[in-house]
Amino acid sequence: MFETEALRFTDRAEAGRSLARRLAALHLPRPVIYALPRGGVPVAAEIAAALAAPLDLILVRKIGAPFQPELALGAVAEGEAPEAVLNPDIIAVTGADEAFIAAAQAREMAEIERRRQLYLAGRPRPDPQGCSAVVVDDGLATGATARAALHALRRRDPAQIILAVPVASPDTLAALRAEADTVVCLREASLFHGVGGFYEDFHQLADEEVIRTLDAAAKRLTREGGGAPPG
Repeated sequence: MFETEALRFTDRAEAGRSLARRLAALHLPRPVIYALPRGGVPVAAEIAAALAAPLDLILVRKIGAPFQPELALGAVAEGEAPEAVLNPDIIAVTGADEAFIAAAQAREMAEIERRRQLYLAGRPRPDPQGCSAVVVDDGLATGATARAALHALRRRDPAQIILAVPVASPDTLAALRAEADTVVCLREASLFHGVGGFYEDFHQLADEEVIRTLDAAAKRLTREGGGAPPG
């Protein structure tokens, strides 16, 4: 579905509020909101507040191609057994061999562990089993990280998985419809030159901003006395 709204969002928070209105209309039972850090966190925080739902993270990292780190060979997500999703076509084109992929995956898993300790250490985390799990990012280019996140979350047995993003390319969105039960996207952009082009403010989030957002969401949920049970 193509939108007739203005092309650009003011910032991630505005995009999150717009997504929240669309998601509220779905009347999701027992929603739990999962952000892909860092950029998905402020988007997801607005959704969690609007739906009175807990906010959590799915820690996932792109595996970059040789000499082209922004080009995704695939991605890896956290879990008891880390979930790796690779793109054979991109691997073939770039000539990345098994040794390169293994080393890149190990580096990204180390960054995932750093973020886990920094962002989540000591925080109670909701259990998605039987819940409506909403996976949120600030936009989808290749969709590699979202695909890995959806695979990892599916193994935790939610009742349904909803992928919610402000903007995505039509091809990426079409490919991910098979990975989620429902996909909500505000703007499908056929002329897609990166997620940042759809925001007036697309600053690089620092770790401190992620932590402040998680803290605020936890305090809000405590005041409201709601949310899914911890895992």
